[in-house]
Amino acid sequence: MKLNFIKLAAYFTLVTSFAMAQEQEPSKTIEEIVISDTKFAQSKEKSGKIIEKITAKDLENKKGQSLAAVLSQVAGVEVAGSQSGTGKNLEYYIRGGRSRQVLIVIDGVPVTDASGIGFQYDLRLLPVEQIESIEIMKGAASTLYGSGAATGLINITLKKASKKEIEGTAYMNLGTQNVPNQSKTSAQDFNQGFSVNGTKGVISYFTSLNSTETKGISEAAGTNFEPDYFSRVNALQKIGIQFNSKFSMQTFANYDRLKSSFDGGNFTDETANISLSEQFRVGFTPKYKYANGELNLVTGFTNLERQYDTYSTWSSSVEKSYYKSRSVSVDLFNKYNFSNVFFLILGTQFQFMDMQELTSYENILNTNANFNVIDPYATAVYNSNFGLNINAGARLNKHNVYGNHTTFNFNPSYGFKKIPLRLISSYSTAYITPSLYQLFSPYGNLKLKPEENTTIEVGFETILSNKKITINTVGFYREQENTYDFFTDLTTYESKYINNSNVVIAKGMETTLVIKPNSYFSINGNYTFTQVAEAQSKLIPKHKVNVSLDVDFSKKIHWNTQYQYVESRNDAYFDSVTFATINTVLASYQVVNTNLSMDVVPNRLAIFTAVTNILDKDFYENIGYSVRGRNFKLGINFKF
Repeated sequence: MKLNFIKLAAYFTLVTSFAMAQEQEPSKTIEEIVISDTKFAQSKEKSGKIIEKITAKDLENKKGQSLAAVLSQVAGVEVAGSQSGTGKNLEYYIRGGRSRQVLIVIDGVPVTDASGIGFQYDLRLLPVEQIESIEIMKGAASTLYGSGAATGLINITLKKASKKEIEGTAYMNLGTQNVPNQSKTSAQDFNQGFSVNGTKGVISYFTSLNSTETKGISEAAGTNFEPDYFSRVNALQKIGIQFNSKFSMQTFANYDRLKSSFDGGNFTDETANISLSEQFRVGFTPKYKYANGELNLVTGFTNLERQYDTYSTWSSSVEKSYYKSRSVSVDLFNKYNFSNVFFLILGTQFQFMDMQELTSYENILNTNANFNVIDPYATAVYNSNFGLNINAGARLNKHNVYGNHTTFNFNPSYGFKKIPLRLISSYSTAYITPSLYQLFSPYGNLKLKPEENTTIEVGFETILSNKKITINTVGFYREQENTYDFFTDLTTYESKYINNSNVVIAKGMETTLVIKPNSYFSINGNYTFTQVAEAQSKLIPKHKVNVSLDVDFSKKIHWNTQYQYVESRNDAYFDSVTFATINTVLASYQVVNTNLSMDVVPNRLAIFTAVTNILDKDFYENIGYSVRGRNFKLGINFKF
């Protein structure tokens, strides 16, 4: 049965907007805790980094938005594909870097697709409903996290068990799927799921199942193109045991399945193309606390398989391809407190990866395409009583193919006591290992060295008007060497991957302003300036602005709206007629989204409505691909 979601959403908005605002009680100031810069919880004020934290409340206030859309609103972060159809591939750029330079960590375990050319992880596999919080730490972070953390770290924490014996949620969202200048009112975006969790004695548990199905938008831009579909199923199981006050262990297992149809490229419709990804992750994390510290072991195993049916214009047939990767990560690290102002973190991380590829043109066996690394590392942290904080460390990367590589960081900061000002600075290095494909494919090169990144950061943060106004600004400068490049000898026509000797420079500035005059009203805005070399600037805007407004009309009703401006960007596409690569400049665009939620029965029943791209702006996020126009979503959430 078709439902007119536009009328339902408009009615819900009208009713809740006229609800009488109730007097709000002053909120207590809660110290914000972060973990990304030490792997252990500490006050954000003691961190020498500007760590962006997306809390559970932030995610709640942006119901109806995808993980990609939420991340794209963070200063310094650009997610290509966040404005496109649900099945569009995602690329994430932090501070002008590429996807391979961003490390994604889920519950302490680094995740990657070892069968991919650039090792980047597919964030489409993860539903936002499973996430408790996200920390984004920009800049080089290889000292603590190893390969891939060159321009930034996205540290995701999944939901955990409650302290109650049993607690659960069930939700269902329905929405439209329109490109600009369309006005279909039938539901074509379905998202539903449930979770059951709790703690009984020394045992805690968390079980969730989520599914998403969308249709109605063609991936490629064009007239009368066939709509593409996206289907995802996610299952997550966590079990924890608190053996005593000192020793505990958490285990996890999750299964993710993603199936979608996709088109033949820019402006090219194709009905035969289908992709299927299946991921299985499992691991355990024992933790032992003692008088002067804490010992942690974080382990994870990932098996990821991808299959594609792709129509080939060369063979005039559908060709099949298969990719499989396995990843193992074992990270043992200990924190020892020498005093209340100084602690030392010592750790060793082991990683193993392999891949298999079976296509019409290449066969790569995992018996050959594999490598392992063993990385000892150390980080010392000094938090003085007079405002000086220092985070310094080093890591020795021992790779069984290219040998050894060293990385380090020095991150001092100073918080003044008499004035509300914190100065931060950082000098850090990072590395990216060549991928299995770059080493062992027919174009592989076993002489490749790791890509190297060096980042310098300087900035400040000030908190004014009794913590009602927060301003921070960070400037960065990054040099990138040994970048991986694809080289073809025009004499022999031999092709292979090489380390490019050119130095790539990126620099820029990020500034954030938060105004929270009371407990029921806040404005959060950020501006990003990024300048990179022309050859590296594809899809990276030089200027970007985000503004978010949150209002609690009462204890039951919350309204959030976001504005985003993205300046013009360079892009390119392959012209199948002339067989040439065409460079182009994408016009700037602006998008306004809004969300209105209401607790119908406090802690039991909540509903929300969301409208994306309210102004129905038409633009290209990627040349030749569709973007989402004005769309409406309604959702209901039960708690028990």
